[in-house]
Amino acid sequence: MFLQKLSDPHKYISHHLSHLQIDLINFNIVQPGSVSSYFWILNLDSILFSFILGFIFLTVFYIVSKKVTTDIPNKLQVSVELIFEFISSNVSNMFQGKNKLIAPLSLTIFIWIFLMNLMDLIPVDFIPIFFEKIFHVSVIRIVPSTDVNITLSMSLCVFILILFYSIKIKGIFGFFKELTLQPFNHPVFFIFNFLLEFISLLSKPISLGLRLFGNMYSGEMVFILIGGLLPWWLQFFLSVPWAIFHILIIFLQAFIFMVLTIVYLSIASQSH
Repeated sequence: MFLQKLSDPHKYISHHLSHLQIDLINFNIVQPGSVSSYFWILNLDSILFSFILGFIFLTVFYIVSKKVTTDIPNKLQVSVELIFEFISSNVSNMFQGKNKLIAPLSLTIFIWIFLMNLMDLIPVDFIPIFFEKIFHVSVIRIVPSTDVNITLSMSLCVFILILFYSIKIKGIFGFFKELTLQPFNHPVFFIFNFLLEFISLLSKPISLGLRLFGNMYSGEMVFILIGGLLPWWLQFFLSVPWAIFHILIIFLQAFIFMVLTIVYLSIASQSH
């Protein structure tokens, strides 16, 4: 597959855009290009790398928390402390009120998404070749944030928290009053207000997930196109500048997802 990429770039690109999938009904691996019910299909590669990166994040921070010292800290502790201060300052500036969940949630979202995005800097053929040689897996994608199922699942969790705190702070009746009495506080506009506010409410998780997916998918596509359409000796001159620029996108997308989560939960936590 990889040795023939220059003679068949279309097959090479399709190969890198295919997921390692499992059929939940028959419990077998779905062959690339086969037709099956998408509702019963899981992208094993996205789930696998999401859990691996989450485990790495929790393990590193747990080890640092157990070895934290007030003396001269090591570089890893300094890095973690800088991340904590960065998250804490953003939460204190944007979240109005007191909530013990917001800071840990913001930290988890930022680091987890950043690690997912960071996988995009690994050469596109490196891990697929490893899995093909060792585990005889024909297709695999290593960047979870380029899977719309992962990004929308994360935004759905944020949406559930928005609903939870909106009802908890405002009450069930206060929540529905906001949906029907804004922006026009008149009985004639109840239906219009509800449709407007309901669409605005639903657009939050959809835009949150699709923004992350779209930016990371397009970045991955550029790397795949460079690897599939150019000879190896020319790839370096395009892939390295794009990777340097892509570092900004990797950080920025994680930061935007975190900031919007804080803002949405801050709005949901206001009494009115």
